[in-house]
Amino acid sequence: MNELIGRVVSFEKKVFADQHALYSTLAHHGQFPKALMISCADSRIVPEHIMQAQPGDLFVCRNAGNIVPPFSAHTGGVSATVEYAVAVLGVRDIIVCGHSDCGAMKGLSGDPEKLAGVPTVANWLKHGAAARAVVDQSYPELTDGERIRALSLENVIAQLAHLRTHPSVAAGIARGEITLHGWFVDIHEGVVLGFDNEAGRFRAIREGESFPVALQAGQRRASDVEFAAAAE
Repeated sequence: MNELIGRVVSFEKKVFADQHALYSTLAHHGQFPKALMISCADSRIVPEHIMQAQPGDLFVCRNAGNIVPPFSAHTGGVSATVEYAVAVLGVRDIIVCGHSDCGAMKGLSGDPEKLAGVPTVANWLKHGAAARAVVDQSYPELTDGERIRALSLENVIAQLAHLRTHPSVAAGIARGEITLHGWFVDIHEGVVLGFDNEAGRFRAIREGESFPVALQAGQRRASDVEFAAAAE
């Protein structure tokens, strides 16, 4: 802890001093983040570090398992963060980011009785039930390590689906103003994978290649019925 406290002092004396102009702008004009990232609370995953982001670039929400509970009347920190990012800050890109060797996914994958000592965690991980069902039924042959990786990837997809139940996000998608991204950080390889909706799978994000997107922004009005086609 003393080492971390020393870095706080260093922030004031060096980091803040070196970036005084940036912090002054943020203090006087407010924040205009480019994206909302919902990532795992794992200490090895630092969104700002992964994206090489400056202060003011990212609006970040971190929790065990990069979970996004489906929208409900129950107030929650993730729901409030999503709503504020979209409705107030005008964020147009939302990233759900999972990672390899995820402790939350190990808990979700294993015997529920092993979570008896952490009932709050066990209840929270129920929001990953869809991902576990997909893995149980579609990847029954996987070994433990492969299973955790598959579960971590499928969990990103499941949480993106939950994200779309939030009214602010659903409205933004319909207006064509929001793009959704599903990412996975491979800690062992230092590679970031992105979900490519067109291909239906994750692939590495590479310079010079098309950028994988889970849901590309585009106006959608389901009520605009083509009556001629419907009458046929």
